[in-house]
This record gives sequence, C-alpha cells and structure tokens, in this order.
Amino acid sequence: MASRNVNNRPVEVRHVVSCCAVLLIAVALLIAGAKSSEAGYASIILDADTGEVLRSRNADTRNYPASLTKMMTLYMLFEELDAGRMQLSDKLAISKRAAGQPASKLGLKRGATITVHLAIMALATKSANDVATVIAEGISGTEWEFAVAMTKRARVLGMKHTRFKNASGLPNRKQLSSARDMGVLAMAILRDFPHYYDYFSAKSFRYGRKTHHTHNNLLNSYPGMDGLKTGYIRASGFNLVASAVRDGRRIIAVVFGGRTAQSRDQHMVKLLDLGFERVAQRDQRAGVKQFAVLHSRKVPLPVFKPIVVETRMAKANSTPAMRRGGTGQWAIQVGAYQTVSAAETALLAVSTRFPDLLSHASAALTLIEMKRGDILYRARFLGLPKGEAKEACASLKAVTMPCAVVPIPNFRLADHSS
Repeated sequence: MASRNVNNRPVEVRHVVSCCAVLLIAVALLIAGAKSSEAGYASIILDADTGEVLRSRNADTRNYPASLTKMMTLYMLFEELDAGRMQLSDKLAISKRAAGQPASKLGLKRGATITVHLAIMALATKSANDVATVIAEGISGTEWEFAVAMTKRARVLGMKHTRFKNASGLPNRKQLSSARDMGVLAMAILRDFPHYYDYFSAKSFRYGRKTHHTHNNLLNSYPGMDGLKTGYIRASGFNLVASAVRDGRRIIAVVFGGRTAQSRDQHMVKLLDLGFERVAQRDQRAGVKQFAVLHSRKVPLPVFKPIVVETRMAKANSTPAMRRGGTGQWAIQVGAYQTVSAAETALLAVSTRFPDLLSHASAALTLIEMKRGDILYRARFLGLPKGEAKEACASLKAVTMPCAVVPIPNFRLADHSS
C-alpha cells in the first residue's frame, strides 16, 4: 500500500500542476476579457462643413457608444417626422418593457403616453432609456427590429464600424461603434435635419412637475457649443460628441473612453480649441475667401483678394433672391459643389422656385480649400434671421431639396447701388 502511494505521488503532483495551469489560464482569460470590455480612448476632430479630419486618435477602434446611440435613435425619429409618418404632437404608447428600463429614465408608467416632442427632449437632454424604447417600439414595433433598422441606416450613412442592438446604448457586448462613425452621424444630423438640431442645444426641459437638466455641461461653459450628446456605461467610460461654431466655422469633435465626466469635458475643450486653431491656420494659408456675394463679376472683399466670378447670376439681378439681402446672421446652404457653374445652378434653381421665400436673402458662394488643393463652392443664401432661415430650409426639404441652416459671422455685403 505504501509503495503504491509512493508510486502515485508523481501522478498527484501532475494533477495538482494541471489544475493550477487550468486555473492560471482561466484567470488570464478573465483578465483578457475584462480588458476587452474596459473603455478604450479614441477621438476625432472634424470640419463640419467639409468632413476634413483635423486630428484623430484610434478613430476606427470599435468601442461601446453608450448613450451616443440615442443620436441614431433620434435620426430615425427625425426621418419619420420629415416623411409625415409622425407628428411632434403624436402620442407614443408606453409598454411594460419600456417602463422597465433602468436609469437614466423619466419613470414612465405602463399604459401611459408621451408626445413625440417630449420624447425628443427626453433623449437629447435627459438621455432617458425608457423613452428610447418607447420610440423604438413606436417606429418598428419592437426594439430588436428597430436596432436592425438602425444598423442598416448606419451603413447607408457610411458608419462602417457600427452595430446597434438597442435604441438606448444600455450594455450589450455586440453594440459597438467608433469615434469616426459617431462623427459621421453628427454630420448627418446637421446635414439632414438642421431644423431639428435645436433639440441638442436644450439645457433643460420640464416633464410633469420636474425639470430635467442636460448632461452636457459644456453647453453652459464653452462659447459656441450647441450640441450634441453625452454617453456613459461602465464599459465605455465617459463619451461625448460635441459641436461648436466660431467665426462661421463649425467643428465636430468626438471623445470615447474618458475616465471621468470632468476629465472628458476638459479634453473636449482642448480638442475643439485645436480644431478651430487648425481651421484658422488652414484658411490663412489658403487665403480662403468667405461669403463672396454674387452681385457682380468682381466681388470686392475687405481682407482677401477679390474673386473673379464669370457667372450667369451676374445677369440675374431681376430675381428677387439676387437683390441686396438683409443683415440677419444666419444662412441656408443648398449644397457644396466642385465648380462655380454647379453651385450657381443650385442657387438659381432655388431662387427661381422660391422667389418670395428668399426675397430678403443674398445669394453667395463660400469657398473652402480641401486636401490636395481641391476647392468646394458652397451655395448659400445669406442675411436671414434664424427663424426665416429655418422656415426656408424646411420648405426646401419638403420638396426634397438639400438644405442646412448655418450661422454666419459678421460680413459686409458688396454695395453695388452706385
């Protein structure tokens, strides 16, 4: 018996060693799994007018978008509104599943309703998970079907690294996106739904007896900041997509994986500042001429060299939209084109079709130099109050004409009265 025990010792030792090895492998796998679910830092800075990448870090790395997901949920809802399938006053039913979503939430009750308008406010401001499910079910019937539609729309928009599994951004290991993709989505919202963009600027809204404040603290502190969305789950860290305007230029920046909300915000300030700095440097190097009003062939500008524009619009002074415009600080953009002729054609098409709508605006080309020396000519109508600009843009989009509302800096219209 003793001999057998002695002979078995190596077997026992080998068994213990094997067990230890299995345990070590299991621990290693757990650690690797934990690391894969930890927040990864990524960022990107974009020129919102051109899509030019001004700086990026890990921009295509797939991370958890968290509540940045709600930007796509709102994009889908805006499509329903513009298509006439929904109205802002419509009431959405609250299901048991929607009411049972975890915080952040409004605390909706099963069987109650919420208007589409308040639902948008709740997503953009409060980031309410229960409302995200309400919207998903209201559009697609189930949240799962809605997530499938979200992913398909993401592909159409050019979001190559994104897959959605729910409408809220609540934890799901298969729901992933990237900083670049979220920048693409922000640009799509600005391009396709400028008339709804003000929702992302709201600092608070009231539901019932309670006032809910935005999670985007930079709306209150960063000059020119007017959107878009924060996001957080433990696996993602603190995310933020931000957009700001300065001197007529709009910058979009995205941060994934902030350690705290405060450090994320501080980093976002640096990114936005850097973006504006690089755009200004680029414009200075290129001698970019902004807001050249097409009232004559030679357009005098106080800072840059004149632009000589051989254009049919010089002969179109009888068109109401070609008269000297107003002094409002907003414009509508009806496209960006590679040639002057294409841009002026767009301006003529709009002004001919809507002569009264833009009677107080001035037609203009805004030039911007792209990478490799390419030039884009942005076709715009300048000098509108914000309300008139939004109304004009809504009218254009109603007949499927492209349009975006944009702020403009102080500019001096060319005076050709003499």
